[in-house]
Amino acid sequence: MKQTCLMIGALSGFIAIGATASQADDGISSRSANVVTACSRYGNYPCYTAPLRQGAYGKKLELRHGTLIDCARDCKNTLREATVDFWDTMRENSG
Repeated sequence: MKQTCLMIGALSGFIAIGATASQADDGISSRSANVVTACSRYGNYPCYTAPLRQGAYGKKLELRHGTLIDCARDCKNTLREATVDFWDTMRENSG
């Protein structure tokens, strides 16, 4: 009976570790991976840090007032263009 209890305890520990490891596989589990910081390419503004969220179709950035934007190819570049270099990006893309 004592050996059975020990086996069940050990097995439940492995199951809990397995669940934690599978949840960590999304790439956004650690605190350092949960944020993206982007600084201006032009040096006009300070850096902007935004939390990273997992959306239904990929990663999203959460801006200060709760707005979620999809990461295009690169979350850091998307954040930079949407915040600190917004007007410079608009000027470059206008022609």
